[in-house]
Amino acid sequence: MIGCLIIHGYTGGPYELGPLINYLKEQTNWDIEVPTLPGHGRKLDLKDVSHKKWIKAAESALKQLKEKYEEIYLIGFSMGGMIAAYLAAKYKVDKLVLLATSGKYLSFKQIGVDIGEMISDGVKGELGKNRQYIHYKKKLGAVPFKANIEFLKLIRFTRRYLKNIESPVLIAQGQQDGMVPAKTAYYLDKEISSERKEIVFFERSKHLICLGNDKDTLNTMIYEFSTKPKSEI
Repeated sequence: MIGCLIIHGYTGGPYELGPLINYLKEQTNWDIEVPTLPGHGRKLDLKDVSHKKWIKAAESALKQLKEKYEEIYLIGFSMGGMIAAYLAAKYKVDKLVLLATSGKYLSFKQIGVDIGEMISDGVKGELGKNRQYIHYKKKLGAVPFKANIEFLKLIRFTRRYLKNIESPVLIAQGQQDGMVPAKTAYYLDKEISSERKEIVFFERSKHLICLGNDKDTLNTMIYEFSTKPKSEI
């Protein structure tokens, strides 16, 4: 049997990956673990947490899976992708999937476009239908400045391990991502040493790639990558 650890993003929770989690549970018999990182979840409490605690929580979950299963898959979204990459480098897992992973850059241009769309929808009285606004309005005022510093520390710490990754890797990136621009996928491809890598771009997807218009295609692609023999990657 296979153990699969899925790691959510910064200021998020397992709900960000809901459709993917449900799909994999329907299609496989994997033991799927999706821990909520300290201070995260539906109700944020990031006042006294650190990047070390986030990494430690994910690493603890991985160790528990490794005690039970010989084959381990790691899937990480956004900040969770960098944590997954670090763990893959340290523990040599069998498959690694990086979703909209915040490796280095922030797309201020696309963030501006997203804000413009929110303003436009607000003028039309349709702000309540804007998916980005609905997701992020709950976080306004709930994220202390210190937590953002811890996020940056985590990215700086984990990216130095990209060169040590040997696992087969699937990198999925939305081309309309307002937080992590498409060029980050090329950065990850360049830095990760694994000889077996796949990069896929989704034209209609923003940062919440697992909840976007391409989620069904993404789910299928992750499943096919995970079940494909290593020799065919």
